[in-house]
Amino acid sequence: MRGLALVTGATGLVGNSVVRHLLADGHSVRVLVRPTSDPRALVGLTVQRVVGDVRDRHAAARAVAGVERVYHAAALVRVGTRGLQEFREVNVEGVRVVAQATREVGARLVHVSSVDTLGFGTRAEPAHEETPPDASIRFPYVVSKREAEVAVKREIDRGLDAVIVNPAYLLGPWDWKPSSGRLLLRIARGLGRIAPPGGNDFCHSLDVAAGIVAAADRGVRGERYILGGEALSYRDAFALFAEITGGVTPWLTPSAALIRTAGSLGSMWGWLSGREPELNRGSAALACLPHHFDDTKARRELGYRSRSAREAAEDGWVWLLEHGYARGARQS
Repeated sequence: MRGLALVTGATGLVGNSVVRHLLADGHSVRVLVRPTSDPRALVGLTVQRVVGDVRDRHAAARAVAGVERVYHAAALVRVGTRGLQEFREVNVEGVRVVAQATREVGARLVHVSSVDTLGFGTRAEPAHEETPPDASIRFPYVVSKREAEVAVKREIDRGLDAVIVNPAYLLGPWDWKPSSGRLLLRIARGLGRIAPPGGNDFCHSLDVAAGIVAAADRGVRGERYILGGEALSYRDAFALFAEITGGVTPWLTPSAALIRTAGSLGSMWGWLSGREPELNRGSAALACLPHHFDDTKARRELGYRSRSAREAAEDGWVWLLEHGYARGARQS
């Protein structure tokens, strides 16, 4: 049996995929889970469990005791314009607590960030690890993930051995919430008729998990690595996902101005109703941007490889079907 590893966020898509990759590779695995976490994600997995919150330094200290590596995948993920303090409590304070605890026991940390912390590139000129962030993107999730990277770097300056990884848009199995799999479900239910004008890089969750583990093995201390995928416009991606799920192919791609106007109306409704809808100023702004990134560094230094967007979506859709998430959806 290989050394003991800790995974936070182990019931989410990224963390659960990392747990399964580590177990298959012969590692002993410990997970730090909240008492309210979905228990299904860990059924049948031989893992040690520490119950607690990443913001609790006592729980973090118990969780990191005796471990060699920490994979910090816990995060609050929601694209909108509200709740900055909540995001900071989980995504920044949680990172600070786990990073400090990891430094104190001399373990290595892999912090799972997001490509949204970076500047955005086009398909012709994709962004890379040193592309300056877009200062106009100031929504709570993005702000908190950028601040989380700063917190990790401060601990690196104090002696922490850490690497940062920045995954693109994940699809694949073990999406228990579901998170990104909601896009497949919406399209399967005929809600993909309108495709926003932006684009994204779509990657397989299992490839990203392998890249995260490789970052612990081969990543250079203090460096960040983009874990990317296949670059597609949202219109092409929606058409592909409709083919896979039996949904409706996109009918049109409105202008960015129209999408942003709809997002502003969504945010206004959120203020009136007290519940921000998925279409809001934040999600609309991001949907209009190209999210294309150059993952050459991870391929060269980590041996990162990514499957096609089709394979990622097909595997994700099959998993959603098998686990009962797609009841009532059209099926091809």
